[in-house]
Amino acid sequence: MAWGRLRKKKEMPGGLWSKCSACGTMVYNKELEANLLVCPECSFHHTVPARRRIEMTADPGSFVEHFTDLQPRDRLHFVDQEPYSEKLKRAQQKTGNTEACLAGTCTLEGIPLALAVLDFSFMGGSMGEVVGEKVARTVELALEENLPVLLVSASGGARMHEGAISLMQMAKTCATLHAYREAGGFSISLMTNPTTGGVTASFASVCDILVGEPGALIGFAGPRVIQNTIRQDLPEGFQRAEFLLEKGQIDRIVERKALREELARILRYAPMVRALQDA
Repeated sequence: MAWGRLRKKKEMPGGLWSKCSACGTMVYNKELEANLLVCPECSFHHTVPARRRIEMTADPGSFVEHFTDLQPRDRLHFVDQEPYSEKLKRAQQKTGNTEACLAGTCTLEGIPLALAVLDFSFMGGSMGEVVGEKVARTVELALEENLPVLLVSASGGARMHEGAISLMQMAKTCATLHAYREAGGFSISLMTNPTTGGVTASFASVCDILVGEPGALIGFAGPRVIQNTIRQDLPEGFQRAEFLLEKGQIDRIVERKALREELARILRYAPMVRALQDA
């Protein structure tokens, strides 16, 4: 009996460890959280829920959420394996949010700004009618209150469940940002892993400064889709932030631990940046 007890495996309490999706290392969750959800072994920047991202970005207690009255609707009565309306309810219960975008105002190292953050845990951060409207209203609020804008993306793209309505958000968000810029506004896009599809092809790519997190997947169609279509091998690191920086498609790559400081620095230099861009 004693020998049997010695050989019996101890059961590990659940929820204490996570497996890094990049290197496969088992990481203690408290250590991962303390490291801002960056793997301590390989430095892979894991996707961050929207409210946690706001905590990482805004000064403590400064975020004031806006546009909470906007609710998604199943206008097309879309059904695939289950009704879209049921998917929405499940995503809302899972995340505690009504949609895949949280928006409002805050300060960052004392600098007031308008902020919109996509939540990948809500239907892949996909952009439907409400997400597009929240992004557009955030930019309009920034124009009204003379604030800079920070848009943080983590998304699979436009939400197919809303059809052409979701695609319309691409034009709407771009047009709103253009009007804001013409009026002298300054915007920063932070693209995190992943930023793809219609989000990449719209507001995430048309801000004044484009910042990527290390290793972030940034592109329109996925690399496997492209490779299968053109039937050619893709370059090493294709569609990762480092590849885009090399090709001039983004301006900076910033590690998560340095983001607050770097974003604040960019915001302080905003008038100079706009003057150089307009020259």
